[in-house]
Amino acid sequence: VMSATPIPRTLALILYADLECSVIDELPSGRKAIKNCVVRTDFRENAYRFIEKEIRAGRQAYLICPKIEPGEGSDLENVEDTYDTLRERLPSEIRIATLHGKMKPAEKTRIMEDFAAHRTDLLISTTVIEVGIDVPNATVMMIENADHFGLAQLHQIRGRVGRGQYQSYCIFINTKDTEEAQERLEVLNRSNDGFVIASEDLKMRGPGEFFGVRQSGEANFILGDVYADTELLTQAANAAAELLQEDPFLEEPENGLLKEKMARIARKRLDHISL
Repeated sequence: VMSATPIPRTLALILYADLECSVIDELPSGRKAIKNCVVRTDFRENAYRFIEKEIRAGRQAYLICPKIEPGEGSDLENVEDTYDTLRERLPSEIRIATLHGKMKPAEKTRIMEDFAAHRTDLLISTTVIEVGIDVPNATVMMIENADHFGLAQLHQIRGRVGRGQYQSYCIFINTKDTEEAQERLEVLNRSNDGFVIASEDLKMRGPGEFFGVRQSGEANFILGDVYADTELLTQAANAAAELLQEDPFLEEPENGLLKEKMARIARKRLDHISL
């Protein structure tokens, strides 16, 4: 199992020793940490001016919206209206394109190739760009309705900038006037570390199903609490791995009680299995 962006379930599986992992926690050489800010909707005009400034300096920018087009009863920003707004407010020489999941694959490929070749300056898109996009010249990521997305997804989207030698920036637009929304986004404001973000996400959302596909939600703890007992769980996992390496079948006399206990647990579980 590989996870480019840690999610709560992945982190919980690691802590419970159901996954062995190799940790890469350093940026590639030459990259700079992304500068973040969480702002209200009244900051949009400043954000537009900042995007224009970066583009005039030769850089490129992304603007992410949660929706493709306007819809009834929704106050979420959409790609189509945002394109119209930016086309009016930015100089005509700034080249703007849109990208979303309803486009045909060939069209999406062409748009991304144009952006990668710097034939486009600003790409207004849905979250279809969150993986597999590498444009080192892009330095600004503006995310509308950031409160609408999960922390792991926001961290993944943010990772589309900061991929080159230039200083990069991420602007999170918070449209919810709640303490909870601000607290969640402040996690991203304070840190670019995916492990820190996953840990906070785990506390807020829960780990989800260990043997299913649900990636969030509370787990029913019996012996260890993954939130409070992280260090102890890690020590226990290491001790268990060391023991099994030395005595994989628990045949040594000092491991007799443990073997008997494990056998009882196994029999109890088998009693619930019917063919």
